[in-house]
Amino acid sequence: MGTMDFKADPSAVTINLLLIVHPEKTTSKQKVPRDRRAESGRGGGLQEDGNGNNRSQPPKGRDCNGQQVPREPYEQTQAVTSYSNEGTQVTVEIHPRDTTPQLLKKLSFGKGTPSLRGRDNKGFQKTEAPRPPSGKDLHAYPWDKSSLKSMPVDLQQFEKLDAYALKVNVKNSVEELVTALLKQARTDLEKVRAIWMWICHHIEYDVVGYHNKSQLSCKPIDVLQTGKSICEGYAGLFQQMCSIAGIQCMKLSGYSKGYGYKMGQTFTGDSDHTWNAVYLDGRWHLLDSTWGSGSVDDSFSKFTFRYNEFYFLTHPALFINNHFPDNSNWQLLKPALALKDFENNMLHNSTFYTLGLLAAHPATGVIQTVNGKAAISVDCRSSMLFTFKLKGIQEHGLMTLRKHGMTLEVYPQKTGSHKLQIFAKPSKASEDVYNCVLEYVLECKSVDKSMRFPKDLHQPVGPSWFSERQGFLRPSHPNPIIHTNDGRCSVTFTLGKDISVLASLHSDNSSLTEDMRRRHIMQIHRGNQIELKIHLPHAGNFVLKIYAKKKSDPGNYDYIFNYLISCLNTEVKWPAFPQSYSKWAEDYEILEPLSSLLPANRNVQFKLKLHGIAKVLVQADNTYPLTRSRDGYWQGTCNTSGCTEVFVMVHENANHSFYSHVLKYEVEAQ
Repeated sequence: MGTMDFKADPSAVTINLLLIVHPEKTTSKQKVPRDRRAESGRGGGLQEDGNGNNRSQPPKGRDCNGQQVPREPYEQTQAVTSYSNEGTQVTVEIHPRDTTPQLLKKLSFGKGTPSLRGRDNKGFQKTEAPRPPSGKDLHAYPWDKSSLKSMPVDLQQFEKLDAYALKVNVKNSVEELVTALLKQARTDLEKVRAIWMWICHHIEYDVVGYHNKSQLSCKPIDVLQTGKSICEGYAGLFQQMCSIAGIQCMKLSGYSKGYGYKMGQTFTGDSDHTWNAVYLDGRWHLLDSTWGSGSVDDSFSKFTFRYNEFYFLTHPALFINNHFPDNSNWQLLKPALALKDFENNMLHNSTFYTLGLLAAHPATGVIQTVNGKAAISVDCRSSMLFTFKLKGIQEHGLMTLRKHGMTLEVYPQKTGSHKLQIFAKPSKASEDVYNCVLEYVLECKSVDKSMRFPKDLHQPVGPSWFSERQGFLRPSHPNPIIHTNDGRCSVTFTLGKDISVLASLHSDNSSLTEDMRRRHIMQIHRGNQIELKIHLPHAGNFVLKIYAKKKSDPGNYDYIFNYLISCLNTEVKWPAFPQSYSKWAEDYEILEPLSSLLPANRNVQFKLKLHGIAKVLVQADNTYPLTRSRDGYWQGTCNTSGCTEVFVMVHENANHSFYSHVLKYEVEAQ
């Protein structure tokens, strides 16, 4: 009877001729699993945690009130020999002769009908007795990352079968339901699939029965007719339907990281969840129809059907992430995972794997910070977008994207325990919805006050495959942080075609206007190369924000990515670059003077790289023409006496007398 061990009952021998043989170790204690929901919550979005729900502990309960489930009439022709979940008890059932003809008549089928319970078209055969897993069932651990399932499954081939199974509406008996479902199923895999799809879409989780056991029944016929139950009922109905269909199926129990689970908690006492194993193609495979059917809300008061393909024939190395069977053989892993490792290991919910994520480091759910820092990385199959929240806010972290994952450094600014959530979405997703894929607990014993990031720092930080996709190639600084001691730095990229760039500096302790923030950055274009020359106005941490748009697009600039620029030298104080006007072409270049603030009463040397220009003048108190050298630079000297502003003007055509302003300088007060 699945997860329960039953005592011998003399009346059972008299009525059902039931003989129970206990080899070696047996137990008379009746273990009843407590049910635990998982993957509960409202669905994808930043409001969810790593399990799609909050972590409030639900009231503890027991399946079926701890009562033995009476056998239904069709159970009289079950396997002659069966193994309990613990693998230590053998039950031998002896049936009276007069029950067989009646059942044969009731369950006989015409030619061409799919076989049920091991019966083919030649006659009745009893279902083969389920056997415990052996060495050939044990998969190599860890997961080889090639498939989410334990056997090759082509979901497209199931489309017609799935659609048919969903439409079947039989509630009179389990036998009639299985008969109807298997009309479209030929192989054992198709039989299991039809049963799985029907249960996942027709049985809802009984939240009322979970809280009030007097209103709960886990008998397969009751689950079928009421359309609701808890995990024990799901697994019991699944086992019964498989038995009728001639499929070896076991009902397993154990611990689960489901509803109410808290990161790093220990598991003690009775089991809290029930699921199934089916025998297909010579091996055992795991599935959980309860978790495949849907989810409950945060208050554990409402169930919502939300089909989850992940829990159908899940690869054992992934299933063990949140299912720990009482009997370690049913992990189907070699070597088996210890309970302590199960408790410590990071919880990866189904969304983690279905989005194409492969692994997370550290692999433990509780992280101790080192010198105020915690480092996390995620590996994935393809390019993904990530974000994070520390204690519900996106701050105190530095996230960088990699082609096949991301890295995150977190610097909590308070000691104690902190919840860290990591969210992800496919890079090509049309909707801007991130799903929570990981949740850690950070234990912080010390704070690194020097790692305080400006509020304008956006995640992720630094160049990545995403900025490359926007046309920013071969960055000179691949790392997200640029350190400068003298307050100056330069960043270069190879630009894609038809890209116009805008950049600005941001700091929490700067009162600069938006225009002045941009004037501390000078763009220099050389062919398809762009250089961003930065002079910081003072020491501190700055955000270099980079925007872009197509030159042919009259619209606004789009934010692309940002850097963190750090300067600890308190002596730093650079003026802005000269103000430029619309006639200043992007491939012009200033070699000197770079500062917009010129000294008073001085001769100042000018050197500019301009093309397609007939004449260049510097207008101060007097006018000073620049001459073009052999190497193509316009050079000359200007005296700043008697003026407060200096302009550079260009004469584009020698046949015209009109000059255009291209640069403006300020002169220091005397």
